[in-house]
This record gives sequence, structure tokens and C-alpha cells, in this order.
Amino acid sequence: MAIEIEHKFLLLNDDWRKLVTKSTKYKQGYLASEKNTSIRVRISDKEAWLNIKSATIGNFRHEYEYEIPYQDAEEIINNLCRKPLIEKTRHLIPIGPHIWEIDEFEGENRGLIVAEIELQETDQSFNKPEWIGQEVTHDLRYYNNNLSSTPFSKWG
Repeated sequence: MAIEIEHKFLLLNDDWRKLVTKSTKYKQGYLASEKNTSIRVRISDKEAWLNIKSATIGNFRHEYEYEIPYQDAEEIINNLCRKPLIEKTRHLIPIGPHIWEIDEFEGENRGLIVAEIELQETDQSFNKPEWIGQEVTHDLRYYNNNLSSTPFSKWG
């Protein structure tokens, strides 16, 4: 069984930018979003994936991801996924044994920047860099699935 253990945070400042080792643009769209699960398609560069994720609130979720043909993914995103799409640049920052993922959103979610860290165990400890702010793991607004239906630009 595939498990995702993840914490989400807001950022206090831009100090993280000087630590980025890799950046990748992503576009993703949601095919289905139910109370218990979401199904999305994501593309980056010339790779694409189908992702099925439980809609559990918190830092522990079931997640399954499968590589799919890039052309199929583009067609699915353009023709079948709800709009707006999630467009973002993911910046990677290795710190100790962990890699922080900083998602800088574009499009209708422009202005939102969220840091994520994935862990191996639910009780695994980690150090928070000085640029990490408030934890928003339990705030549904920050889930990509919800950003697709209620974008950051509409929060008011």
C-alpha cells in the first residue's frame, strides 16, 4: 500500500530561494474529487502521471501514482479535467535527510507559496528551517484539489 505522510507550511520570507537545487514546472488537473478520494493527471517536462489519493485531512494519506503517456495526459488535462488547472513551479531544497518541496503557484493561485515535507513515518521528527512559518496541513484550503475548485485568488 502506498502511503503519503506530508506536512504543509506557509513561508515567512524568501530566504529559501538561495537554497534551491532544482525547479520543475507542473500542470495538473482533477478528473474526480469525491469525499474520500481524488483522481488527478499531472505533467512536467515530458513526463506524466495519473494519481489517486485518499482525501484524508491531515498528514497521512493513501496515494497511488502511475506513469502514463505524455500525449494522453495533455489531452486529458485539456479536455476532461475541471478548470482552473493547478500550475506551479516546485523548488527542491535538501536539508539534512529530508527534501523540502516549495510549491510556487501560478495562474489563479498566483501569490500562494507552500512548503511541504514528506516523511517516512507519522511520528518522524524533522527540523524546520528558519524560513518556515505556520503549519497548514489541516487547513483544507491549501490542498491542491481544493485550490482547483476555490483558487487562492478567490479567497478574499
